[in-house]
Amino acid sequence: MTDAPTRLHALRETLRQASVDGFILPRGDEHLGEYVAPCSERLAWLTDFTGSAGMAAVLMDHAAVFSDGRYTTQMEHQVNGLCWERLHLIETPPAQWLAQHGANARIGYDPRLLSEKALLPFLEAGLTLVPLVRNPVDAIWTDRPMPPCTPCLEQPLEYSGLDSATKRATLATQLRDSGADCVVLSDPASIAWLLNIRGNDVPYTPLSLCFAIVHADATVSLFIDPAKLTPRTREWLGEEVRTFLPDDLPAHLAALAERRVQVDPAANSVWFIQTLEQAGATVLRATDPCVLPKAIKNPVEQDGARRAHEHDAVAICRFLHWLQTEGVGTGELEATERLDAFRKQCLDYREESFPAISGSGPNGAIIHYRVTPDTDRILRHNEVYLIDSGAQYPYGTTDITRTVWTGPEQPDDDVCDAFTRVLRGHIALARAHFPQGTTGHALDVLARQALWEGGLNYDHGTGHGIGSYLSVHEGPCNISTHYRPVPLEAGMIISNEPGYYRPGAFGIRLENLLLVQPAVTNGENRPFLAFEVLTLAPFDRRLIAVDMLNTTEIAWLDAYHARVFEQVAPHLDNVGQTWLEAACAPLSAR
Repeated sequence: MTDAPTRLHALRETLRQASVDGFILPRGDEHLGEYVAPCSERLAWLTDFTGSAGMAAVLMDHAAVFSDGRYTTQMEHQVNGLCWERLHLIETPPAQWLAQHGANARIGYDPRLLSEKALLPFLEAGLTLVPLVRNPVDAIWTDRPMPPCTPCLEQPLEYSGLDSATKRATLATQLRDSGADCVVLSDPASIAWLLNIRGNDVPYTPLSLCFAIVHADATVSLFIDPAKLTPRTREWLGEEVRTFLPDDLPAHLAALAERRVQVDPAANSVWFIQTLEQAGATVLRATDPCVLPKAIKNPVEQDGARRAHEHDAVAICRFLHWLQTEGVGTGELEATERLDAFRKQCLDYREESFPAISGSGPNGAIIHYRVTPDTDRILRHNEVYLIDSGAQYPYGTTDITRTVWTGPEQPDDDVCDAFTRVLRGHIALARAHFPQGTTGHALDVLARQALWEGGLNYDHGTGHGIGSYLSVHEGPCNISTHYRPVPLEAGMIISNEPGYYRPGAFGIRLENLLLVQPAVTNGENRPFLAFEVLTLAPFDRRLIAVDMLNTTEIAWLDAYHARVFEQVAPHLDNVGQTWLEAACAPLSAR
């Protein structure tokens, strides 16, 4: 099977054999992760859509692919419109679409791929949902790759800052206080943080795919392919972490009959809840207890983040220098390869933290554009180029976006106007002081205000959490128009990335990572917080309409550029230092 109609037809035949009239297929895997192993790329295999967020809904006479505003243009390019409707999942939710087209249908789903929270809208829509024992896509995916089996490695204390025994003891105390006998963890990032382990089972995120049951006595039952465990890692885990085969998990869940088991209804698949309740266990629905402490970086992790960003800044500045002097005439793919090559000059560099977004001209307007050999576009003179990339180092994770002008002519006023409005929003958020207990939702308007004043906006969040040598997109904090009841706390790392996108013309996004820190204030005797900027790279001065900035914004930008030059210049050669000095020159002297 090599084309969308054939795959869709085969899926429908399999659904008929399963006595269902439709099927829901999410993007995630059994761990509900953002980045998945090749064997779990079911949505991409079925629909050709490769975005990191999405869902397909299939009926016998209709089919649709859904994603958010980051991927609407990408869906238009990748998904066969003769087979699939291509819809915005906020404007047309999948449950609403199914209720409209298949109100009386029996809709199958894989209970290992959907959380209880994700199923709720479908139940509220009055749909009849049928859990399937085997995923019907797996039944027709004849050349499906084998599951990954890379070594599980220890994350030493010099990077983690806190030993696993202490983390487990704290978690066990929380379980006992809440009356739980144990908690089920299916997010490999939570398990990686708790046990101080890492791996390479999925791209871009150093995870070892596994499941765990953490007991109230601080012991752990770890369900992992034994081939992943070296003798050194087994010793690192210690005697209180008992290892089992993944196939042993159902039996262990069944053995929890009459126990009180904590499960996150958003982070665990509904299969866990169904299996536990069928066994007679009492399910306590609560947030994954690792999520918040993982997000609040300890001092060692904070220092690791600073170190990672200093290394990354050298690579980024070398790349921006190359881009200005040699980049025009090369392709978007070659540009990403050049950036990766600069990062590889640091021996601690491990891999990208996500696929680099390298968009020139109109491709930059595709918010999560992913260049391929078929879409590769040559960088031309006098256009806007956007590069959004990130890196994994053993002590930190980075994510940075810069938008540059390829010259040599001066950019149009409307481009500079849009760029400067994005920059003003970026500065406003970076400068924010806010009382403890403030959510990211309350800060989002700071990044959008200058854009709104010009009648502009962007259809994505402003900030997401960042892991410590873990996921580049980490909960629970965010900065967005969508409310999330999680206040920002000292130690959290979050992105600051407002943007503007003009379809068919250009895209602008400016992103730094921010570390939440206690703020020194002269006002009320209540704790305030502020941001420490971690990212170190210049903003393109050619795109800044200086007369649109006030004195405070100019002062912030000049101070930031002075810091960039001070910390990065010593690691560049003489030619690079000369370039960086000009790139970081004060706007007040322009």
